[in-house]
Formats: sequence, structure tokens, C-alpha cells
Amino acid sequence: MAIEILMPSLSPGMEEGKLAKWLVQEGAEVSAGDIIAEIETDKATLEFEAHQSGVLARLIVPAGTDGVAVGTPLAVMVGDEDGEMEAGPAETPEPHSTSPARQPAADTASPGRDNAATAEQAAMESANSPRIFMSPLARRLAREAGLDPASLSGTGPRGRILRADVEAALTPDKYADARPAGGSHAADREDTGPVSSPADDDMVLKVFEEGSFRRVPHDSMRKTIARRLTLAKTTIPHFYLTVNCEIDTLLELRGRLNAAAPIKSAAETSEPAYRISVNDMVVKALASALAAVPNANASWTESEMLIHEHADIAVAVALDGGLITPVVRRAEQKAISVISNEIRELARRARNKELRPEEYQGGTTAVSNLGMYGISEFSAIINPPHGTILAIGEAVQKPVVKNGAIVPATIMRVTLSADHRAVDGALGAQLLAAFRNGIENPLSLLV
Repeated sequence: MAIEILMPSLSPGMEEGKLAKWLVQEGAEVSAGDIIAEIETDKATLEFEAHQSGVLARLIVPAGTDGVAVGTPLAVMVGDEDGEMEAGPAETPEPHSTSPARQPAADTASPGRDNAATAEQAAMESANSPRIFMSPLARRLAREAGLDPASLSGTGPRGRILRADVEAALTPDKYADARPAGGSHAADREDTGPVSSPADDDMVLKVFEEGSFRRVPHDSMRKTIARRLTLAKTTIPHFYLTVNCEIDTLLELRGRLNAAAPIKSAAETSEPAYRISVNDMVVKALASALAAVPNANASWTESEMLIHEHADIAVAVALDGGLITPVVRRAEQKAISVISNEIRELARRARNKELRPEEYQGGTTAVSNLGMYGISEFSAIINPPHGTILAIGEAVQKPVVKNGAIVPATIMRVTLSADHRAVDGALGAQLLAAFRNGIENPLSLLV
């Protein structure tokens, strides 16, 4: 049978990606598990794996095409005559694999392995019939509710059926007055995110003289950052707590630990086995603080609170044109040297776009450090589903009073952003106090 292979959703919230490279040619025989393409998301370049065996009859989307929406047909494949290929796109495909192919209309021909041309013709004919565009979430909700997608009216771009359209069909009285003209609805944000209208762009462009600027199109990373941070800032009730941490003892301990680091095997390199940074110790201190104040290790959902068993800490890594937050899992259980090497390796692979989705998705909190850029203090935006994020400023020497005398001390200013739905003010203060205690008494981080 002739079926379409669709652009899969490779991460939560992914709406589009770039077909970076085809690894097979038209007419090639493909076995289940073969890597057929490389897909670039806003975070990484991932392998695209065939779920079934067959012949790749036609490549629809050329290599190098950016902005390919999830669910867009990428290629036509001809299945074996035994019908081993399944129909219907998966809602949550494996992070490195292709979405299962979709079966065209029932009257499409079912040629065998040697009839690729007929398969292509059949697929093109099926493409002439009306197609139904639905977000993955809307498709799942419609299926669970037993709704026929053909009976739904879509209010998204190009008539795309969104979550709110399915909900409106299920409870029309509830949504009749709430949905403005044009189909904009708050619930749709989960599907499309905030989008600037052409009129908004025109208003901005009119302010500036033509030729006084250059246009840089948004890539998928910048679009995702804009959508997620706008959603986070407008839907999460942030509040902020700031403390000064004296880090002279920490700096001294860090120097001693690095000086005592063993050398890697002479056959490999003469480099030390680890080189601990202040940021590594910050991650460990936050992990220890979350273990001491477990109720602050929380995520909000509309139905319940999630109290996490482990401190999975996302660490912001700057990239060209954006950032990514790889996650150090179970940081409370790891030695500082292990955390240091893990962060360094994750950052290296992040800059090369080699991270797997499971390495940058999830986490229970995050650390963002701009101190190395000379920033003394800032407030970071929470990245849902996290309940908190810690912003680290520059460490500078300041005069402080100790035992009635003014003495110099190295002070690092730290600001905790917290989701007030999940973490109350007193609970956030307890977490920050535990963090400060770990920073100012760093020997406790080695236990």
C-alpha cells in the first residue's frame, strides 16, 4: 500500500522542524529501523527512523527545507504486499524515530515492492482530496471523544483544528460566548503559541526608516524561545527572593579540590580528571537545598501538585541565537566532580546540537548564571513545568562588617524566581536559606 511519512513531533511543544538531510534516495528499499533522514529541531539534530519496511517511492520535501510543520507529508513509501505497514500518525513518537506513516484513502491502490511509480500516482491522487489539519493534541482529544474530524471546524492557521475547536464541539454552550470572532481562544495557546499578526509587523516596520536595519528571519529555536517564555511570563505568577552569599570559603575549597584533582591516564592526556567551577558548586548546593526542603521541589498542575523525589537541575547553556537547558539528573546524589564533568560534556554536545531530547527535557528546577558576563543581579523567567529557577550574579569583593570591623568579602548575589502557585513565600525563603548555607559552608556539599 502507498502511505505518507509525516514530519513527527520529536519534543513537547514542537510545531515545526527542518528536514536537514535525506539519507536515502527515491526507489531505495528501507527496512524497519533504518535511519532515513536527519531532522533539526530548535534544540538538536535527531535521526529519523523508519518504523516499517518498504520502498521509498517519492521524496516530497527537499533536504534543507526549514519550517516544516509537524504532520506535513515528507515522503511516500510503498509497503510490502503482506500489509505490514500500519496507518495513523503516532501522538508521541520515540525521540529519535519517525512518526508511523499515514494510510491514504481506502480506494488507493496497493502496489508491491516493484510498483513504486503506481504508488506515487496513487498518493498524488489522494493528495487532491481534502486534507484535515489537526494539532496532535486535538487529534487525540477527538479520537478519545469519538468525534469525526471531518465534522469539526478549525480556527487555526489554514483551518487547522485546535484543542479549543474539539472542546467547543464537546461543550458548545460553554464556548459559544467565550470564543471571539476569528477563532482566537486562550486554550489555543497550547497548540499555536502567541503569534504576531501581519498588522503588528507592519506597525513595527513603519517606525524605522527603510534601509536602516537588516532582516534576520526567526529560526525554530528563536520561535520556540519566544513562544515558551511569553507563555511562562504571562501564565505563571512569578515572585522573587534575593540573598547575598559570601563565597570566600567556597573559592578556597574549590581551589584545593582542583589542585588535588588526579591526572587522567598518561595514555589519554595530561589533563586533570576534573576542573570544578563555581557554577558546578552552585548546582550541587541547589540540589542539596532541594533535598533539605523537598516541598520546594515542586511542579504545578491544575489538578494536583507534583513533589519530585530527585533534584533534576537544568543548566542554561548559551548558544548562537538562543540557549538550551540540558539536565543534570539526581544531582543531589552526585559528587561535585561528577556534576562538573557532566555539565561540561552536556554543554559541549549542546553547542554541537548533539543532545538527545531526554537530555534537555524535563528537570525540576534550573540554574542561569550570568555572573561571568559581569551581571551583578537579574531575575530569570521560570521554564515550565519547573516551579523555580535560580539566577546567579557576579561575585565581587565588597566591604562587610564582621565582629564590629569592616573587612573585605567576596559576595555573590542570587535571586530565586518561584511559581507562587507551587512555592509560597516562606517556602521559597527556606529553600534560599538552605542554598545559602550550602554555599557559605561548602564542606557540607562534600558529604
